[in-house]
Formats: sequence, C-alpha cells, structure tokens
Amino acid sequence: MLNDEIAQVEQQMKNLADQYHKEQMDALQTIPGIGKKTAMVLVLITHGFERFQNAKQLACFIGICPRVFQSGSSVKGKNKICKLGMSHIRQLLYLCSMKAIKVNKSCQALYERLIANGKPKMKALIAVAHKLLRQAFAIAKYQRTFDQNFA
Repeated sequence: MLNDEIAQVEQQMKNLADQYHKEQMDALQTIPGIGKKTAMVLVLITHGFERFQNAKQLACFIGICPRVFQSGSSVKGKNKICKLGMSHIRQLLYLCSMKAIKVNKSCQALYERLIANGKPKMKALIAVAHKLLRQAFAIAKYQRTFDQNFA
C-alpha cells in the first residue's frame, strides 16, 4: 500500500514538473551526473529556481554548504557541512556526485585535485555535490544547456 502511494506522489510530482518547468528539467538533465529524479526535485523544491537569488542561498537551503565550527581562538572544531536543510536532496546530490566524477570533466578534476591534496573521499564527494548544485543553478537561471568546454 505504501509503495502504491509513493508511486502516486512521484507521478504527481512528475506531472507538475512537466506542466510548469519542462524546459528547466530538460536543461538540468544535460548536466552529466544529474538524472530525471534529481532535476525534478530541484525544480519543484526551488519553484523553478525563483526562490533564490544566488547559488550560495540554495546551498544553504539544502544544507550542503561548508560551516566552520569555532569559538574564539582556542576552540576549533572540524569543518563540516551544516546539514540544516533537506536531507533527501543532499542524498540525491551525493549519489549524483558519484556518477559525476566519472562523466563530468569539471567534477572529475575537482575530485582528483581534492584527493591529491589528502582530503577524504567523502569530503571530496560532498564538494562535487556542491559543484553540481552550483552548475544546476547556473543552467536553470541562465536558461542554457550544459557545455563541457564552457570557460
């Protein structure tokens, strides 16, 4: 019964996204590593990327932005993502980042650079997810398709 309800809700989400934001969804799916489900969720949660003025605001909303834990000069914690946002979208972006390091040149370069600098793989994948989110924001805001060689 729950699986049927989940399927119905997903179908309703797909219908809404196709009805109101078809062009944005098609443009987001041109980014290597982002699929239909991630594009649909990003478009619906952000109301066609109209709720945010820049990618930093979107990253904070989702909870994938880095946060410094520090109190004065003596107490220093580890830098982590803030996790105050929506965990479902973070999970989708994390899974997309695993694919993106294989097919997206800029994400692959970022991942390899961070690994070469001694960062853990998990942190490097989170950084790639953040980069994918910024790429998605740029594609949606400027109404373009993804170009690997864009400078």
